[in-house]
Amino acid sequence: MSAVFAKLALYLTYPFVRYALIVGVLIALCSSLLGVTLVLKRFSFIGDGLSHVAFGAMAAASVLGLTSEMPLVLTVTVICAVLILRVGQNAKIKGDASIAMISVGALALGYMLMNIFPTSGNVSGDVCTTLFGSTSILTLTPKKVRLCVVLSLTVTAVFILFYNRIFAVTFDEGFATASGTNVKMYNLMIAVIIAVIIVLAMNLVGSLLISALVIFPAVSAMRMFRSFKSVTICSAVISVVCAFLGIIVSIIEGTPVGSTIVMVNVAAFAASCIAGRYLGGV
Repeated sequence: MSAVFAKLALYLTYPFVRYALIVGVLIALCSSLLGVTLVLKRFSFIGDGLSHVAFGAMAAASVLGLTSEMPLVLTVTVICAVLILRVGQNAKIKGDASIAMISVGALALGYMLMNIFPTSGNVSGDVCTTLFGSTSILTLTPKKVRLCVVLSLTVTAVFILFYNRIFAVTFDEGFATASGTNVKMYNLMIAVIIAVIIVLAMNLVGSLLISALVIFPAVSAMRMFRSFKSVTICSAVISVVCAFLGIIVSIIEGTPVGSTIVMVNVAAFAASCIAGRYLGGV
């Protein structure tokens, strides 16, 4: 055990490890906050859909040879989040159908672009890296770290500032509208925030595993607590702890970062199911 701590202490002396922990914890915190709202609104699939959109945008950025992919990926993902919300309100095209249409189309476009205009000799490796995550979280530059910190703190601040409105929109849109809340605006704000979180989380767990980062902490917390506030706080704690442990295990054992974090979340969900029986959760 002492050898493990000694090894960990050695790794923590490297800036890239500290950067990964800071960014990973902040992204996990942001994901958990909105994850509760998405699960309760039965709109969890939007995270998966937007992650596919982000994959397509990242492929386009690579083909265009952009040195910084995040501005383009963030812009495209936010626009598609708004489109999903608008199209989902169309009586002819339900919300889940609009998400499926946009996400599958973006995923197919991204894969096609990477094959037609390959940026390296290993297209399959590039696709697998983007979808399932890689060591990108361990190769963050100070500039990317600052951007991630600013975006993460902004998302957290917006959630705290508009907590009461988000709570009202989450549970009863009809009552929220009657009380004077601009439901459409807050739904739009939630969609934009989720798009930002998705883009940030791509560096951490990859496109296909993002929804796990959003959903698992929320459903784990719901197994133990009932109130919205308690579930949100517990979800944030679970998400941050799982991200921290996942990154540490990944660094020490050399396992994939994204997959390791998700597996720690799976273990946390199993533990929460057991704890829920004693705490009176559902």
